[in-house]
Amino acid sequence: MTKTLRRCIAFTAVLVMLAGCGKQTAGKDVTDIRIGSLKGPTSIGVIRLMHEQDKNNYDFTMETQADVILSSVVSGQLDIALIPANVASVLYNKTKGGISVIDINTLGVLYMVSGDKSIQNMKDLDGRTIYTTGAGSTPEYVLKYLLNENGLSDKVNIEFKSEATEVAALLTKDPQAVGMLPQPFATATLVKNNELSVVLDMTKEWNALGNGSQLITGVTVVRNEFLKEHPDAVSAFVHDHEADVEFVNSYTTNASEYVAQAGIIEKAPIAEKAIPYCNIVCIYGPEMKKALSGYLNVLYEQDPSSVGGSLPADDFYAEIK
Repeated sequence: MTKTLRRCIAFTAVLVMLAGCGKQTAGKDVTDIRIGSLKGPTSIGVIRLMHEQDKNNYDFTMETQADVILSSVVSGQLDIALIPANVASVLYNKTKGGISVIDINTLGVLYMVSGDKSIQNMKDLDGRTIYTTGAGSTPEYVLKYLLNENGLSDKVNIEFKSEATEVAALLTKDPQAVGMLPQPFATATLVKNNELSVVLDMTKEWNALGNGSQLITGVTVVRNEFLKEHPDAVSAFVHDHEADVEFVNSYTTNASEYVAQAGIIEKAPIAEKAIPYCNIVCIYGPEMKKALSGYLNVLYEQDPSSVGGSLPADDFYAEIK
């Protein structure tokens, strides 16, 4: 056997060993990451990464129900998930600190929609039934908090539906009904029915209370086991997420095409109208901790079960550089 042949065999053996250790580029860990997101604003914030996942190391799964994503995180089938903010705290408590938040991905996206123009403030909801989605997550607790702060806790009936399309169908059938919808579904509903309009912006109603907190809809979490094994890969994802958010907010026409192709909103022009109202962000580090802890504290004071019974410890907030 020649020296050259021996070197080739040795080099091939090294390549085989490296192939079993995850992808490596220039010394950086680019291990494949399994990511789950909800059909809505949180998925829009990573839409280009989803669209190009055959070119990157991200494997995306999009669901309509948070419970499906949560069970996949707990079972280890997902490494990273984009979920409602309060649900992240619940998951942290259920897993005894098994997950951490790496960024805030969406701020306030909830809007009250109706054809009843007499609704101009929260007090005008007295005696009404509000149709909405999100039982056990952000929409429910935001709505209940705002109703309570406006003295309407026992004066308004809340009826939950499994999907935003069900709420939209009810409003189409009866424009005088009241529905609370997240973006981009609120805009999609308005485009299809000119009898309807946004009567209340729930973010503005939250801010009007002056409680010093910020309304947060969605956050991104990671399994701590995965974070410990692949800290560089997680950090790289956050920065990729940050770049994707910049893309979505700056190039809405292009992004809306991806949104339509993903089936989040059926038509790109509707998605393009909705994106500016989705408050899609990527906030990490100390700013994330300050905003999220303040929001969770408001929910905890209203109902401890909304955050899993207790507020998360400091290790809930991952330090991403």
